[in-house]
This record gives sequence, structure tokens and C-alpha cells, in this order.
Amino acid sequence: MTSQKKTGFVYHTDYLNHDTGIQNPERPERLQVSIKALQASDFWGDLHQIEATPVTIEQICYAHAQEHIDRVKWHCENNIPLDYDTPTSPASYDIARLSAGGVLRIADAVMAGSVSNAFALVRPPGHHATPNRAMGFCLFNNVAIAARYLQREHGVGRVAIIDWDVHHGNGTQDAFYDDPSVFFVSAHQVPLYPGTGMPSETGTGGAVGTTLNIPMRPGSEPSDYIEAFQNTLKPALLDFSPDFLIISAGFDAHRLDPLAAINMTADGFASLTDILCEIAAETCEGRLISALEGGYDLTGLSESIVAHVGRLMVHG
Repeated sequence: MTSQKKTGFVYHTDYLNHDTGIQNPERPERLQVSIKALQASDFWGDLHQIEATPVTIEQICYAHAQEHIDRVKWHCENNIPLDYDTPTSPASYDIARLSAGGVLRIADAVMAGSVSNAFALVRPPGHHATPNRAMGFCLFNNVAIAARYLQREHGVGRVAIIDWDVHHGNGTQDAFYDDPSVFFVSAHQVPLYPGTGMPSETGTGGAVGTTLNIPMRPGSEPSDYIEAFQNTLKPALLDFSPDFLIISAGFDAHRLDPLAAINMTADGFASLTDILCEIAAETCEGRLISALEGGYDLTGLSESIVAHVGRLMVHG
């Protein structure tokens, strides 16, 4: 590894072949404009490119029931939507496996020390997919699979997942709600789809206290997010002392996004990235990966991704 190759990056053109139809906001153009923006950035040549490969069925089972996998495959093969807002196409099953696999590959690179941190520009997203249900544009839960993969195949102990998508990551919360080895934090607009993520939802059994929901009011500004991250999220994560950080990086809290009412900016996401990278540096030698979730205004999404990856480069 050269001193210039400290942040990893994964993307695959096949991600564009997940056909959601012309009316669905989770569309291929999201990645097309984002990759162009990254390629036009002054740091593109310094990103360490990582090849995406599909997740295995056994690895999907780390976070999902076999019945769920079979259901997703059948719906994709038959071109039948899994949910009212979760369309599929014949290629979607294989692409969902490639999306989850891309996140595993950047996790491998960080664990191998070939990069310090990494970002996965993937679709379909994953954080609404529960162990037994596809919903909210999501087929398989990319970050949940990655967390279990890190624990089972890399021997990582405590994993923290930070979800700043404007929608609550209900699927990820469900996957780890009774597991004290995974700390799940979600900062999301309330009220908003899917209607979960109240502060009272803190985990169950021995995992009470390892789920932290931070509801954000409509109209919240970047300063509100920064304050919540510094004063609420950061102390909790430092106390948990994770061995690895994963970001569910949805950018639909951007002020231009059509699906929400938050006033985040690209600079705001850069500041949140700084906070999480500093936590990772203090707790787990900087080991951090980030995977794309939502973000549906093409300008807001691409600008925010460039800002986010640019800050990862600084901390790499």
C-alpha cells in the first residue's frame, strides 16, 4: 500500500441493472451521477479500487432466514415486487448479492490493512430489510451481513453500526436488537417511514442499551445533527468501545431530497464523517467502512458522497 492509497472504494456497473422502473426514486441514475462526481473530484486517482464479488448464500444467512432468501429469489425471477415500494427485475437477486458482497470486500480490505477505511457505492440499499422481510427498496441488509461477517469470519468482537439515513434503519435494528455485541445507532427524521425508531427502543434482554435511536425533527439543521453526534452518539460509542465501525450512509437528509424534510448539506455530512472517523481512531485504530443507503435528489446525493469520501480520505 502506498501512502496515497488509504481509502478503499467499491463500485460495479452491474449495480445499474437493478431495474426499479421509471417512477421509483431508487433508480440507477443515483449511482451514475455519483460515480461521475467522484471521478471529477481531485482525489479520485488516490482511491484504492476494490473489486466487488457476490456474497454467498451462507453469508446472507448470517443476517437473514433461508426462507427470506428463497422469497427474494423467486420474486426477482418472476419479476414481481416484494413490497408495494420494493420492485424487482430478473437481475435483481444477483445484483443484491453483488451489492452485499461489495460491502464485504471493503471490510476485507480494512481488516487486511490494505486500506484504512472504505466506501461502497452500491445498490440496492439494505437497511430496511429485516431478517424475514424485504421492504423500503431493500432486498438484503448489506451492513447487517457485513457486521456478522466481520464477527464470524474475521474474529471481530464488538461492531458499531451508525445509520444517518433520514429513514430509521428498522431492518438493522431488528437484526441486532437482542445482541449486546453490536451497537446500533440511528439518527432519523420523526415522523417518517417506516414509523419505528423511538428513543424507548433500546434493545432487549442482555442487549438493553445497545440500540440508540436519535429522532430528528423536520427542519433540523446540520448543527442539530452535529450536536446530537457530539453530545449523544459520541459518548455512547466511546463507552461501547467498538472494534469496528460501519456507517449506513444514506444521504436523503439532504435539504434537496424529495422524500424528507431535513436541511442537511454536503458540508454537514462531511462534519458527521469527521466525528465518526475520530471515534474510530480512538476506539478501533480507524477501522471503518461506509455503505450507501438512501439519497434521492441527484445533486444532493452526488455532492454529499464526494464530501463524505473526501473526508474519509483525510482520515485514511
